Amino acid sequence: MSTEQNLVPGSEREERLKKLAFLKASGINPYPSSTKRDHEVAQIFSNFDKFNDSQERLILAGRLRSLRSHGNLTFANLEDVSGTIQLAFSKKELGDESYKLFIKSVDTGDFIEADGVAFLTHRGEKSLMVKEWRLLTKAIAPIPDAWYGLKDEDERYRRRYLDILLNPDTRELFYKKALFWEVIRDFMKRHAFFEVETPTLETTTGGAEANPFRTHHDDFDLDVFLRISVGELWQKRLMAAGFEKVFEIGRVYRNEGSSPDHLQEFTNMEFYWAYANYESGMKLVQEMYQEIAEKVFGRTKFSTKGMEYDLAGEWPRLDYRQAVLDKTGIDVLKATEKEMKIKLDELKVKYEGDNRERLTDTLWKYCRRNIAGPVFLVNHPKLVSPLSKAKEENTELTERFQVIIAGSEVGNGFSELNDPVDQRERFEAQQKLIDRGDKEAMMPDWEFVEMLEHGMPPTCGFGVGERLFAFMADKPIREVTLFPLMRPKREIEKGDGKEALEKK
Repeated sequence: MSTEQNLVPGSEREERLKKLAFLKASGINPYPSSTKRDHEVAQIFSNFDKFNDSQERLILAGRLRSLRSHGNLTFANLEDVSGTIQLAFSKKELGDESYKLFIKSVDTGDFIEADGVAFLTHRGEKSLMVKEWRLLTKAIAPIPDAWYGLKDEDERYRRRYLDILLNPDTRELFYKKALFWEVIRDFMKRHAFFEVETPTLETTTGGAEANPFRTHHDDFDLDVFLRISVGELWQKRLMAAGFEKVFEIGRVYRNEGSSPDHLQEFTNMEFYWAYANYESGMKLVQEMYQEIAEKVFGRTKFSTKGMEYDLAGEWPRLDYRQAVLDKTGIDVLKATEKEMKIKLDELKVKYEGDNRERLTDTLWKYCRRNIAGPVFLVNHPKLVSPLSKAKEENTELTERFQVIIAGSEVGNGFSELNDPVDQRERFEAQQKLIDRGDKEAMMPDWEFVEMLEHGMPPTCGFGVGERLFAFMADKPIREVTLFPLMRPKREIEKGDGKEALEKK
């Protein structure tokens, strides 16, 4: 006799519903709210000899991942967060009634409580002989086969709970991602940075150039935006308030396209450091990235998108203007917009917007794609850096730096602009871009300019997001997101929704 049945999923679900009805009719609660569990699987393995000798009663709880029945003896694998152990259900040990109930009502995927003693099988496998058992959760839908199930990427993301259950590597990836943020938080605190929380709903978006999500505040009858940075303009207000080192880890929202490197919702960290400039910031960031590499991944050498790089040692610097000139022959400080468009058309590079800022940024993005890194990109034009302090020796350039790895930017920082007159002029330039229809231009925050008029100390700011983790893990960013946004099934099932999804 075997509890494994060769049924189509729909038929198996019907069989499980019958078992559920049987349990309820028998007065058994198939969904109790508590368990008497007193050990995890790993604890039994680590103290197995002691438990085997003492024959102490041990209570486990977990999900049944397999069932193998042989007459009056059934073996099962029980899994909890710490590991998997073999359980033995014997008619002799449980008694006729309890054993029959187990055989008649339990399936793989069910959660049970097992009370028993440790023992070694004839083959030397560490196991638990069950003396009593209790159903904790009756699973109505079967779990897909670990090998043949959930190979479709859409289904893996949509039913991430099964993806994690079936793929230990996926589960380990998210443990590692949690460690990634833990290492960053510990690093910042060790360097005396104070953790803060700033608003996620804003009347004007600041700190980045991106298309925001808009919503409505009913109580104030006011349109507001989900933030596109981790409180950059708020954290700089804290510099004026007298704090000298602050940081925040939080969610960010950008209403833009998806790609292997981009999502509309993600986690970033930003820090602000008074009396420091971009030179100090580069030293701190290099140290932080190297610590992340060692503590999260145990190495400094990585391969991302087929590009090899090593985060150890001193990172070289790359001049923004010179890099574009070498690659395209275009001097972004002198070329006309017409010349930039001609070059982009020649390179067959698509671009949105025809203003100088967008064209300059598009040219750079074309140049960066084959840079393995790590390098610090420096000397950005003022035009593409509306919040960065200008260089004293050349006011057309700024004290900004970006970390370039595997052809992408994975970190952005600068000496913060604290000249209120200059900041007002740059905001006015951004407003002109908005008026011309540029959805990614930065919204002016005039109250921020007012703060600058009261005085903000010299400050270095920097931001990095989970794209860095995705690159180190060599995964698309959706793969390292627990629950990426998915189009609802009801939309996919519609003809137009399905067509739109396939086109995307």
